[in-house]
Amino acid sequence: MTASQRKLAFDLMRASLSAKGLKQTRDIMKLNGTLAELTNNYDEYSEWFYWITIMGEPSTTKPWGWQLDGHHAIINYFVLGDQVVMSPVFMGSEPVKTDQGKFKGTVVLQTEQNRGLELMRSLHSGQQAKAMIAGTKAGEDTLAAAYRDNLVLDYAGIRVTDLNAQQKKLLLAVISEYISNMDNGHARIRMSEVRKHLDQTYFGWLGSAAPDGIFYYRIQSPVILIEFDHQRPIALAKSNVPSRNHIHTVVRTPNGNDYGKDLLRQHHEQHPHDQSK
Repeated sequence: MTASQRKLAFDLMRASLSAKGLKQTRDIMKLNGTLAELTNNYDEYSEWFYWITIMGEPSTTKPWGWQLDGHHAIINYFVLGDQVVMSPVFMGSEPVKTDQGKFKGTVVLQTEQNRGLELMRSLHSGQQAKAMIAGTKAGEDTLAAAYRDNLVLDYAGIRVTDLNAQQKKLLLAVISEYISNMDNGHARIRMSEVRKHLDQTYFGWLGSAAPDGIFYYRIQSPVILIEFDHQRPIALAKSNVPSRNHIHTVVRTPNGNDYGKDLLRQHHEQHPHDQSK
C-alpha cells in the first residue's frame, strides 16, 4: 500500500475498533517487526506483513465486512446495518514485550494474562478443583484456533453459578478485556449478551496458578468462547516448554454466528433477493 492507502486502512480499523483495540492490533504488528529484528528474518516477519480484505460493498443497509490477516493478528468484522459481529479474532505475540530495537517498550496481552490469573487465584481450593481441566501444561492447548470453524466443544471447568459475587465481577472483567477491543457502543451490546447468559458460562483452567505460572484458560457460554494460552517458543528459541513470552488468544461466537453467519442467514431469509448478489 501507499502511505495514503495505509492511512485509510487504519482509519477503517479506527472506526471499527476501540482505541485500546486499535493500539493492541498495532502493537502486535510492531512486535512482529521486533521478531524480524531478533531473528534477522525479514522474509517471514515484518510490521507490515498483514493483509486487509473488504468483503462486499460498504453499506448502511446491506451486509459487508473486512478482515485483517497476518501473523498473530487476525480480525474478522461483519457489519449489517447497525449490527456488528467481530469474530473470530485471533491475537498473540512472540515476544510479548521488548526492551530493545525500533519498538522498544511495546507490551501486549499482559492484562488478559493477569486478570485471568487473578480470577483463578480468587477461587478457593474446592472451586479451583472444579475449574481445573488438567494440572499439567505441556504444550499448545487452544482448541478453537485457525481451521477449527464449527467446532463442537463441551463445557469444562467451573460454572458461574458456583462463583460468589466478587468472583463473577472478576470473570466479567476478564471477558470485558477481550470484548472492549470493539468500538465502545457495540462492546456494550456484546457485554449485555454475555451478562444475559452469565449463569450458563463456564471457566476452565489448565496449568499452574502460581504468581508466575504458565497456564491456559477458557471462558465459554452460548454466546462467547475465549481462550488464552501460553505457548512453546517457536521463532525465538526452539523448546518444548511453554513460556510467558509466547501467547495466543482466541475469541469466537458459538452457535453459528462466527463471521456473522447466523445474522447473514436471518437477513437472507428476510431478503431472499440478496442471495443472488
